[in-house]
Amino acid sequence: MLYRGPVQRLFGLAFLALTALHGQDWTLVANAPWTPRDSQGEVVFRNRLWIFGGWFNSFEAPPRDVWSSADGQQWERVTAEAPWLHSDLPMTLSFRNRMWMMGGWYNGRLPGHSASNAVWSSTDGKQWTQTTAAAGWSPRLAAAAVEFKGRMWVLGGTENYYFGDGKSLKNDVWSSADGKSWRMETAAAPWAPRAYHQAVVLNGRIYVMGGGNYVPEYAAFHDVWSSADGKFWRQETAAAPWHPRLWFGAAVYRGAMWVLGGWSKVPDQNWGDVWTSRDGRNWTEVKAAKIWKARHEHSVFVHDDKLWVAGGHAKPLSNEVWSLQLP
Repeated sequence: MLYRGPVQRLFGLAFLALTALHGQDWTLVANAPWTPRDSQGEVVFRNRLWIFGGWFNSFEAPPRDVWSSADGQQWERVTAEAPWLHSDLPMTLSFRNRMWMMGGWYNGRLPGHSASNAVWSSTDGKQWTQTTAAAGWSPRLAAAAVEFKGRMWVLGGTENYYFGDGKSLKNDVWSSADGKSWRMETAAAPWAPRAYHQAVVLNGRIYVMGGGNYVPEYAAFHDVWSSADGKFWRQETAAAPWHPRLWFGAAVYRGAMWVLGGWSKVPDQNWGDVWTSRDGRNWTEVKAAKIWKARHEHSVFVHDDKLWVAGGHAKPLSNEVWSLQLP
């Protein structure tokens, strides 16, 4: 029998881990009963998948329905019309035994459009309480949001959607223990002001990645930054191997960060790729023979030891629900 020392074992384990990542196909779980959409809010709460609101088109108000599922296949419409209005590109979290919906955009390109800095929460998806009508951070949409060190965090975002002047992008960082009182952790993080990005928490650090700006001047990033306190940040990489993009999904699954799908203008396309990293610097593309169609502004969940993708703009809008479970 060939002896395997520490180095050989390390390489062997790395090879086995890489082999486990590749060749795992996604499963189409359902075409859900909710109307195809993108830009919805999403959380995992009380062992169920939840989606809220979203976007149907730019010339009608966003939907205000709430749906939940225990298995991704059977969905229940919990309410047809929640009291919040700004459900296009909101920030959503599960925190302290409540679901939270914050900020967002209302009315597409129609007159009366606006961003929000209201904070809403619910324990059942039916009854919603407005914790505050005006959080400390300015009205915005498409910020990143995470739970970290017993607080909710809102990072960056934009104050305008279709009508931005490039000056409404933010790189401020805010946190709150109750959704009502917000503390500005930094007015200007070292990462470029951005929206349509993602943030996740792994190994005691917040990671911010990707995103950029949609209009009037397109910009997209594929940098990755991390922080242990939300105030001081270090750049893990200026250029991850995945293409710069907006409107992608991200999650932490099996002790690693995952980046899924998205959109870029240069080239003008949806992305259907999946990448994973344990440190934000080294990324591996996870390929599969069977996978969801390329899309952007989809929901990404981690539930029941599976990674989930639901809805999004797959040209056309989708109501598909897919899952991936590693061995």
